[in-house]
Amino acid sequence: MAEQGGGWADESPAVSVDVTVPSIARAYDAVLGGKDNYAADRAVADQLRKTMPGIGELAWSNRAILGRTVRFLAAEAGIRQFLDLGAGLPTMENTHQVAQRHAPTARVVYVDNDPIVLAHGRALLEENDATAVVTADLREPDRVLAEPQVRRLIDLSEPVAVLMIGILHHLHDDEDPAGIVRAYLSAVPPGSHLVVTHFCDIGPDARELQETFLRFLGTGRFRTMAEIGAYFPGLELVDPGLVPLSLWRPDAPVAQPLSVLRRLMAGGVGRKP
Repeated sequence: MAEQGGGWADESPAVSVDVTVPSIARAYDAVLGGKDNYAADRAVADQLRKTMPGIGELAWSNRAILGRTVRFLAAEAGIRQFLDLGAGLPTMENTHQVAQRHAPTARVVYVDNDPIVLAHGRALLEENDATAVVTADLREPDRVLAEPQVRRLIDLSEPVAVLMIGILHHLHDDEDPAGIVRAYLSAVPPGSHLVVTHFCDIGPDARELQETFLRFLGTGRFRTMAEIGAYFPGLELVDPGLVPLSLWRPDAPVAQPLSVLRRLMAGGVGRKP
């Protein structure tokens, strides 16, 4: 199998997937306009579009900040190890492609609890020895960090980029997302970086979209900027700090004022001193 069009190949071994239950990874793929999803996932995407017609643009904005932050980490911050938690299904400009373009020796491990992500990532295991895909639940940091592929590629004595792109908002408050973040940060040394993007509670529009997520996907918690900022405990926020996605080191000027849609997600990068 080979990579096609910047993502994983389509030819994948069959995996045991309950296609009647939507998954975060596949619903996100459906919102992005991908093909690696099922009717249940597309139904969720359709409901999200009804509530917020521009949800696809928001999803692509989230994908774009992944590329910009990884480029910064590889080209400017000198990071050579990337742990992409809740990675989801591949699309254009995946973490390993951006990182290894700017730092050919960069090592990347993708982690997701949806087995279909591993099925679509098998090509990487065969063709790119510096990249691995692991089926595990990011809510179990000790287990994730003990995975053989993680141990093979991630040296916890050297700085690591911990990526949590669009995933913490899928953890309910009683799952202690802040504690999960702290567990990963405590395992990595000074000089490591944390990247977080998250749905932002900016008022009634955000709460209506949150209700749609909760009703049809079962997850999707919109938090305030203060709540999102609390995921960077003791870290030095990289300029420009925690901001709406389009304002984090954009490649082109951004029109102001930002629309409601462009304020629905915020992101930032923090460095462990």
